[in-house]
Amino acid sequence: MATKVTTINNLDIAIIEPKGSIIGGGETDELKTKARDLFEQGNRKLVIDLGGVTYINSTGIGALVGIYTMYSKDKGKIKLTGMNTSVQNIFVITKLTSVFDVADTRDEAVKSLQS
Repeated sequence: MATKVTTINNLDIAIIEPKGSIIGGGETDELKTKARDLFEQGNRKLVIDLGGVTYINSTGIGALVGIYTMYSKDKGKIKLTGMNTSVQNIFVITKLTSVFDVADTRDEAVKSLQS
């Protein structure tokens, strides 16, 4: 997996784009490492664009919850966006849509973090 990281306004808002399956192993470690690196650099507004994610299991959900916890402890904000139907169904079934703030599009996610 090649996780892409983009920042807006000198790290004010960061966007992480994981690709493929988030099921533990290298791709999940890469996602957590990139989020931790951004956090340590001072980022407190993160968009995780799941548009390139084809599948996520409990280990991947755990990684996202860990990132969410890290940010929320320091008054950071996370938005998820770009979920395909199968990934979205997992979030609905696990009731994580009540935990995570989900935006329909990346633009909506970025705009909501700018305000």
